[in-house]
Amino acid sequence: MGSFKSSGFILILHLLKGVLSNSLIQLNNNGYEGIVMAIDPNVPEDETLIQHIKDMVTQASPYLFEATGKRFYYKHVAILIPENWKTKPDYVRPKLETYKNADVLVAAPDPAGNDEPYTEQIGKCGQRGERIHFTPDFIAGKKLPEYGPQGRVFVHEWAHLRWGVFDEYNNNEKFYLSNGKREAVRCSAAITGKNFVNKCQGGSCIRKLCRPDPQTGLYEEGCVFIPNKQQKEKASIMFAQSIDSVVEFCTEQNHNKEAPNLQNQKCNFRSTWEVISDSEDFKKTTPMTTQPPTPTFSLLQIGQRIVCLVLDKSGSMSSDNRLNRLNQAGKLFLLQTIEQGSWVGMVTFDSAAQVRSELRQIKSGTDREALTKSLPTVPSGGTSICSGLRVAFSVIKKKYPTDGSEIVLLTDGEDNTIKVCFDEVRQSGAIIHTVALGPSAALELEELSKMTGGLQTYASDQVQNNGLIDAFGALSSENGAPSQHAIQLESKGSTLQNKEWMNGTVVVDSTVGNDTLFLVTWTTQRPQILLWDPSGKKQNGFTVDTNTKMAYLHIPGTAQVGIWKYSLQASSQTLTLTVTSRASSATLPPITVASKMNQDTGKFPSPMIVYVTIRQGAAPILRARVTALIESVSGKTVTLELFDNGAGADATKDDGVYSRYFTAYDTNGRYSVKVWALGGTDTARQKAASQRNGAMYIPGWIENGEIKWNPPRSEINTNNLQDKQLCFSRTCSGGSFVASNVPKGTIPDLFPPCQITDLKAEVQGNNLINLTWTAPGDDYDDGRAHKYIIRISTSILDFSDKFNEPVEVNTTGLIPKEANSQEVFVFKPENITFVNGTDLFIAIQAVDEVNLKSEISNVARVSLFIPPEKPSLEVTPPYPSVSINSTIPGVHILKILWKWVGELQVSLGSG
Repeated sequence: MGSFKSSGFILILHLLKGVLSNSLIQLNNNGYEGIVMAIDPNVPEDETLIQHIKDMVTQASPYLFEATGKRFYYKHVAILIPENWKTKPDYVRPKLETYKNADVLVAAPDPAGNDEPYTEQIGKCGQRGERIHFTPDFIAGKKLPEYGPQGRVFVHEWAHLRWGVFDEYNNNEKFYLSNGKREAVRCSAAITGKNFVNKCQGGSCIRKLCRPDPQTGLYEEGCVFIPNKQQKEKASIMFAQSIDSVVEFCTEQNHNKEAPNLQNQKCNFRSTWEVISDSEDFKKTTPMTTQPPTPTFSLLQIGQRIVCLVLDKSGSMSSDNRLNRLNQAGKLFLLQTIEQGSWVGMVTFDSAAQVRSELRQIKSGTDREALTKSLPTVPSGGTSICSGLRVAFSVIKKKYPTDGSEIVLLTDGEDNTIKVCFDEVRQSGAIIHTVALGPSAALELEELSKMTGGLQTYASDQVQNNGLIDAFGALSSENGAPSQHAIQLESKGSTLQNKEWMNGTVVVDSTVGNDTLFLVTWTTQRPQILLWDPSGKKQNGFTVDTNTKMAYLHIPGTAQVGIWKYSLQASSQTLTLTVTSRASSATLPPITVASKMNQDTGKFPSPMIVYVTIRQGAAPILRARVTALIESVSGKTVTLELFDNGAGADATKDDGVYSRYFTAYDTNGRYSVKVWALGGTDTARQKAASQRNGAMYIPGWIENGEIKWNPPRSEINTNNLQDKQLCFSRTCSGGSFVASNVPKGTIPDLFPPCQITDLKAEVQGNNLINLTWTAPGDDYDDGRAHKYIIRISTSILDFSDKFNEPVEVNTTGLIPKEANSQEVFVFKPENITFVNGTDLFIAIQAVDEVNLKSEISNVARVSLFIPPEKPSLEVTPPYPSVSINSTIPGVHILKILWKWVGELQVSLGSG
C-alpha cells in the first residue's frame, strides 16, 4: 500500500471541447498542469523509467514553447506509479488521478516489438484525443533513430491529444501524382529526400532506387521516402518532428494541401497551425514575454481502494420498489463488483445521515455478507445529500485521508441545498460517482461527478431495463490490473405473463470465467430458474434471498467456455438476469467493452454521439455486433446499431471503436445509455489498429551521400486477423447525459444528413470515374437522404469555401440508399478538361427532404495517367541494386547511382 500523504494541490475536472474527456488538464497562465502520466501495472518495476519520463517532459517544454509562438509550456505533471511497485517516501496518494483519466499511458508494446508512439483519437478535426501511448523502450530513448528525441515526439502526440490535429504523412499512400509528377506525401513540400525500395528478409536486405509503375504512374510497391538529414525547412511537426530543422507546425502559407494525408482529409485542407489557432487554448492566451519555468512533477502511487456507499433511504424510496431494487444492486456490488482487498463503508441518509458500517476491508465472503446486512430496508424522511457526504468523509477520515477515496452516491429525491457542500467536495480530493434514480433526482447531482471525475449514471423505474444493477455493476476500480475487474457478460429483463418463459444464452469466452456469478431478480414471487452449462449439465445451488427478491449462483473455479443456456418462468411480474465474471488468467487480457458519450449534456438540435470501444489488451475487436439502448426520463427507449466503418459518427474504420449519432430526443432531462456487444462467426481480433495517429517511423536518413538505414519497422499486417470466429458477449453501462432545449410536442426536423467522410475515387477505362462511399441518413446517420450533389474541379481550393462553383455532375438515377449502406456511382467527366496528367478533385453533399444539407464530404482525388504505348527509357535499363547484411548501419551510394537518379528524375521526393 502506498503512502497516504496529500498530493498538495487540488485538481478540478475540466470538461474538454468536442469529445467528453475525463482528463484533469488545465491551462493556467500559458502553462499546462494536471497532466497525468501513468505507468501500467504490468510494467516491471524500474525507477529509471520515472526519470526518463521527467527528462522527456523537460525536453519537450521549450520545444512546445517555441513551436507555438511562445504560447504554451508544460507546468506540472503527475506521474502515476503502480501499487505493486515499492513504496517510497516521496510517493504520495493520488487525489482525482486514476488510470482512467491518465493522459499518457506507458505500457509494454502490444503486439510485442511494436514501440510505435501513438494517440487515440475518436473525434473529428479540432476535437481532443483520448490518450497518448508510449512504451518503456521508447521512453528510455532506445528508438531515437526511428522517431527522434522523445521530447519532440511528445509534442507531436500532444498536438493530437490537445488540439485534435492529424498526421501529415500517410503510411498507406506514400506518394501521389501532382500534374503528372510523382510527389512524396509530406508537409511542407520543401522537405527534401530520395525514394528507395528497402526489402529485408532473413539476414539480408535488397535496397534499390524506386521504379515507376508503368500502369499507375506512381512508384512500385515498397518504395519509401528517405529524408535528408540536413534540412532548411522548419515545418512540419505533424510530418516529421524527428528532422532537426523542424521546429514549427505547418501554416496556411506553407501547408501542402495536395498531399493525401489525414490532416487534409479530416480538416478540410486546413493546416495544423490553423486548427491549433482555432482552439480554446489559443483563444484565451497571448504570447509570453519571458522564458517559461522548468516543469515540476508529483510522484503518485496507487493505494488500496477505499469506497463509501452513500445511499438515500428517504420516504420517496418507497415508490416503484426503489429501496428493494437498491438492495439488489447493492448486493451485486458488495458480493461481486468490489475487488478483494478493498475497504468499504456505508452511510444512509434522509433528512439526516447515519453510519451503517465503518470502513471494513474485504478479505473473504464473510466480509461481503456482513456489509450486505447493512443495506437500508425501511424508507422514511426527507433528503439531505450534503449530510450524507459529510458523514461519509468522516467515516473515511477515521482510517485514511479522503484523497483518492471514492463515494457512490445514490438518490431519488430533490434537494435544493446540495450546492452548499460543493466546496467541501472539491477540497476532499474524493471521487464521487452519482446514481440518479427515478425522474425526480436532484438536478445538480451530476455536478458532483463532473467536478471530481466520477461516473454519472441514471436508472429509471422501468425495472426490465435493469438500469440500477447496471449502474452499480459499472463501478469496478479505475486502477489496478484488468484481471481484477468485474466484467458484465449479460444484463436483460422482461415482464412475463401467464407462465411465460424468458429464454436466452450467455457466451463465456476463453478470456473470462473466473468468479462468475448468475443473478436473477424478480418483483413479486420467486420464478422457476433453469440454467445449463455448455455441456448440457443443469446447474443447481442458487442462493435464494426471498426478502430482497433475488437469487444468485457462483460458479466454482473457472466457468466452462461455451454457450450457457437459461430459462426463467413467471407470471405477472418482471424478471432480470445479470451475469458477471472476471478474467480467466492474469496473463491473458480479457475482452473489454467501454462506452461513453461525446458530451454529458445535449442541447437540441445538436446530436449526441455514442462511442463503444472493444479491445483485448491493445488489440481492437472487429466486426462485432454492437447496439446501444438509450432511455429518456419519459421512459421512451431507442435502440441504435453502432458501426466501426469510418463513416458518419465513426472517425476511423477498423479501430475497434463503434459509433453512432443519436438524434431521437423526446424530452428534456436525463437519458441513460446501455450497450450490448456480441462476437460471432465474423468477429476477429486484430494485432493492432490499422491506422494509428502517431509519430512517423523514419526508415533511414541520407547524410553526406550515405543512407543510414534504421532497424525495420515492426510491420502490422492489418489483413492478418487473429482468433477468427471470436464469440463473446458483453454488456455495460454507458453512463448518462442530460438533454435541454427540446421543444414540447412534435419535434421539428432540424437534423441534416451527416457528412460523408469516406469518399473514394478511381479512374476506370474510357476515362470513367468510379466513386464509392457510405450512405448518410436523413437525420445524420439515420434514415435515407433525399439526393446527392456531386461536384468536380481541377483545383482543390474550389472546395474550401465555394462548393457551388465547381462543375456539377449529372446524378440522374442516383437514388440514395439507407444510411450505412455502400454507394457506388460511375460517371464520365463533362464540361471539364480531363486529359493525361490532369488532377481531378471530387466532393459530395447530401440533401434531405426538407432541403437540409450535409457538410461537404472529404475531397477525393484522381489523376489521369495514360501509360505509354512503349516502355520508356525511364524503366527499360536494369536498375542497379545493393545487397547488404542488415547489421551494417549504412551503405554508401556510389556515383553511378546518383547518375541514375539524375537520369530517372528522382529528385527531392518528385517523379
